[in-house]
Amino acid sequence: MNNIAIDLQGTTTIAIAGHIRPDGDCVGSCMGLYHYIKDRYPKILVDVYLEQPPKIFGYIKNIDEINSTYDKDMAYDLFISLDSGDKERLGMANKYFDTAKKTICIDHHISNPGYGDINYIFPDASSTSELVYDWLEKDFINKECAEALYTGMVHDTGVFQYTNTQPSTMRAAASLMEKGINFHSIIEDTFYKKTYLQNQILGRALLESITLLDGKVIASGLDHDTLEFYGVESSDLEGIVSQLRLTKGIEVAIFLYSTGHLEYKVSLRSNGVVDVSKVASILGGGGHMKAAGCTVVGTMKDVVNNIVCLIEKQLR
Repeated sequence: MNNIAIDLQGTTTIAIAGHIRPDGDCVGSCMGLYHYIKDRYPKILVDVYLEQPPKIFGYIKNIDEINSTYDKDMAYDLFISLDSGDKERLGMANKYFDTAKKTICIDHHISNPGYGDINYIFPDASSTSELVYDWLEKDFINKECAEALYTGMVHDTGVFQYTNTQPSTMRAAASLMEKGINFHSIIEDTFYKKTYLQNQILGRALLESITLLDGKVIASGLDHDTLEFYGVESSDLEGIVSQLRLTKGIEVAIFLYSTGHLEYKVSLRSNGVVDVSKVASILGGGGHMKAAGCTVVGTMKDVVNNIVCLIEKQLR
């Protein structure tokens, strides 16, 4: 990767955006870069475009400055895409991508085709937040930037327990901690702490889960009526598929929930034998070898059966 100073030369206006339904890494990388540019390059106009982030990230300074309405009429010198595996997942921010003079894509999804003018795509990286950290001049990372980037790294590494955690990840995290962030609260409040409603829906998903392929696959799904009964939002479902994956003897966990009539958002997690990014790609999605997702149309039974068939082919 170039140093950020090289890539920003001659730039006066910047748009930063991430994928639809932003998670911790998406929010963290976008807000971390936003704070860095605002502090290091005060003469540059910089805007962040994201769908409304989950409330748990409300502690990130100036998170209310994110534009979630996409109503600004602006053609930017530079558009920076963060953590979005393909251009379509930028959602409504695509209109700023299309009119920008230059585009940069920074990502760690193995399925990313490289859709920017400049592409920094490293599938082995722990998170896009770590890649943003690598891109920046370390002496100019302030506390607000560090807090956001640390948040992203925590969420995409499962608090540094997933196999995507590298020695470089720990060194980056240590450097960010030295900026004086409240790292304990970030982990406790955004990763481990759950609402009573989230615990209820997790319990329901675990109770109704089934195992397939001689106990190598576990699947659970929530239909529209169940979601409506509990009054949950998509952010309340975070972590369910990861908990399913921890079941002893499981190679792949499948979790899906209704997003419309005969439409399901599917999350896949692997313990290493199956490359779930290949499964998701066949179904129009993408992601990483051990964590991927897609949106699929059909009945819940048909969706699960189709995914299991694709998994079985790899297990054979």
